[in-house]
Amino acid sequence: MTIELADSVLANARATEQSVKLLIAIALFKEEILTLGQAAALADLPQLIFQKELAKRKIAIHYDVEELRSDIKHINLS
Repeated sequence: MTIELADSVLANARATEQSVKLLIAIALFKEEILTLGQAAALADLPQLIFQKELAKRKIAIHYDVEELRSDIKHINLS
């Protein structure tokens, strides 16, 4: 999927492509649409750095056994 934003929108918001990716990944993680691993990948960040971003925003990590299995499956497919 491709989402296009005008450069002027990013400039007016003082946002970068990376910061927008991070915000989208955080929102999808918070709504439990993406797992921790999936959200970190969407944000193009190592999982530990993504977790630190969540902690800065006081967002709890909801990571259960099913999500761990899913992440392991995705790692094995790579």
